Amino acid sequence: MNVQIYSREAIEEIISERKFPENTAVISFYDPAIKRIDKEYSHVDYSGVCDTVLYSELDDLDLDVLKSKGYSYDTYFPEAPDIAAFIYHAYNNGMDIICQCEYGQSRSAGCAAAILEHFYHSGISVFANYDYCPSQMVYHKIFDALEQVRN
Repeated sequence: MNVQIYSREAIEEIISERKFPENTAVISFYDPAIKRIDKEYSHVDYSGVCDTVLYSELDDLDLDVLKSKGYSYDTYFPEAPDIAAFIYHAYNNGMDIICQCEYGQSRSAGCAAAILEHFYHSGISVFANYDYCPSQMVYHKIFDALEQVRN
């Protein structure tokens, strides 16, 4: 399984150029904060190019600010088990996965690192790449959920 990380801008360019890869599932993170500022904002539209998409509206938060935003570790990102099931579905069907978020650096990178660590023990490759700043919250929540599916 090939796991790739994309920003909104990069994936929208691929879609507009009709170069979207076949046999690929997408995990698309989008920002509730931007939606509150810009009423026109919505997630990337994958209709017509990909039928296997899971959208997650998720604030990009670190552990130290969860409480101030009204979350605890347990209540932040309750969709992680659904994402883990989605990842296993893609994996079992021989699909590649695109992890995409607004800038392609934090949530999508954390998700990709968790997938790579769980299946191939190579998640560190994402953390070691200075193009990314993987969300440790997303990484841990998805990695733990993937481990639960395995067991």
